[in-house]
Amino acid sequence: MLANVSVLQSKLKLIDNSKAFQGFVIFVIIVSALSIGAHTYHLPSWMEKSLLALDVGITIFFAVEIVIRFLACDGPKKFFSNGWNIFDTLIVIGSLIPAGGAGILIARLLRIFRVLRLVSMIPELRMLVNALFKAIPRMGYIALLMFVIFYIYGAIGSMLFAHINDFLWGDVSVAMLTLFRISTFESWTSVMYETMAVYPLSWIYYLSFIFLTAFVFLNMMVGAVLDVMTQETAAMRAEEEAEEAKKLAPLAEPTNDDKPASAADVAELKAQISELKGMLMQSVQGAQKVG
Repeated sequence: MLANVSVLQSKLKLIDNSKAFQGFVIFVIIVSALSIGAHTYHLPSWMEKSLLALDVGITIFFAVEIVIRFLACDGPKKFFSNGWNIFDTLIVIGSLIPAGGAGILIARLLRIFRVLRLVSMIPELRMLVNALFKAIPRMGYIALLMFVIFYIYGAIGSMLFAHINDFLWGDVSVAMLTLFRISTFESWTSVMYETMAVYPLSWIYYLSFIFLTAFVFLNMMVGAVLDVMTQETAAMRAEEEAEEAKKLAPLAEPTNDDKPASAADVAELKAQISELKGMLMQSVQGAQKVG
């Protein structure tokens, strides 16, 4: 019985690790995304029924696929130790909610998230998402510093420009929203020229703020993400090299023929060489006597 289970698990592992199976799963995910997008259009009734049948087939396929991956793994603990496996399982379970009645909106929303399974299937996308999550703590400190700068500039802008345009600079919260608009370069010159009509040197306020937010802090954000992405890329390459080394390890193991010769083997080989030399010398001497 245990032998049959082990054979079945080995076959499931081959299926799960095969490029053809993984490629077909990606194809089904893309088809699922297209079918979800098609539901947003006004379609004939026959096409709506076809899309519903296709959605049922895709849901069943994903359920079978996650079962294959679960059985191919060495135990539930190892399977659920991978965060991506937990994510895929939640998406599949959510897709099994019937798309009808009061839960039709929730069911459709959960089916939309099946598109995110592309991330778990493609290693490069997983690396990008992992890098993004690991960069969030660093980005959080940068965002906190940006908030401090926004608050300082918002308070200054509210105190200086509230009497010019109360709608844009009435209080610190509204002023911070105006500064966010300025940081995105959305018609910021009109805001600047309005205050310059009263305070000609107010351009210093705007240019210094844009320099800090659009150039300094934005580049700090990009730098934090790139640093983590470099580390993740190096880790992924090291993992791939380790897997290749494991595959090549059985081929590199020394055989009995590759074992180093012992002292007795060396002495025997020297004796044989000496014997061959003696026989060769005797044959040479005999040929010289005949000549």
